[in-house]
Amino acid sequence: MHQYGVRTVEKLLRLPRSTIRGLIKAGFVTPARGPRGAFLFSFQDLIVLRTAWALTQAELSPRRIIRSLKQLRSQLPDSVPLSGLRIGAVGDRVVVQEGDTLWQAESGQYLLALEVGMADGVLSVTDRREAAKARAEDWFSRGAVLEALDAEAAQSAYEQALAADPAHSGAATNLGRLLHLNGNFDAAERVYRAGLSACGSDAMLHYNLGVLLEDTGRIDEAAHAYEGALRDDSGMADCHYNLARMYEAQGKPKEALRHLAKYRRLAGEDPD
Repeated sequence: MHQYGVRTVEKLLRLPRSTIRGLIKAGFVTPARGPRGAFLFSFQDLIVLRTAWALTQAELSPRRIIRSLKQLRSQLPDSVPLSGLRIGAVGDRVVVQEGDTLWQAESGQYLLALEVGMADGVLSVTDRREAAKARAEDWFSRGAVLEALDAEAAQSAYEQALAADPAHSGAATNLGRLLHLNGNFDAAERVYRAGLSACGSDAMLHYNLGVLLEDTGRIDEAAHAYEGALRDDSGMADCHYNLARMYEAQGKPKEALRHLAKYRRLAGEDPD
């Protein structure tokens, strides 16, 4: 079995000697002794030390690394090798992935909604919700670029964004608009309503839904959607204008005039 000296470990892992000695003192790694009492590390020891190095890259202090890894060793049965675990950091906490289970090393507390990854040998742990939002934003940006080039590809990108994050209101708004423009009214309405359900409320989703409902002759429902948009954003001039027309069609002249006046004021047509 090949063994490695301290200097070699420092060079291979770029781990400070003080941290190496701290791990030894804490009893987490127990290297063999060579000539003149020099430490000799096994390959398994290197795995442990590499984990510590990855944690230092996450800006955890050597003291916290040593404490967390020592506690981890005490929590694991002898039959579970450390090499079978993935270890990373969330903030200033050391977390451990064992199969599909994630838990905090120092407290043993189980963690939910975390995603573990590895890049260039460095372990990372991220909040799955934040990772999903990042993916959704990436797909949304792609869709926005593709709209002028390939509407079908843009639609697919927006669908991917919503698959990652159903509450991405921008993706729902743009996807619904593309479907509407293509005459897919039922599909567009489903997208808008699903977006509103996921987001809670959103002015542009309400507004676009109102336009769709108006185009399909559902005047009362369109007025209700426009009202929802204005509850979220009372400064939407076009929404006031459209709602004024809806109220006029419903035989509500006072309400129509009130929203028409607001439209003119917001559009700069009212000198007062």
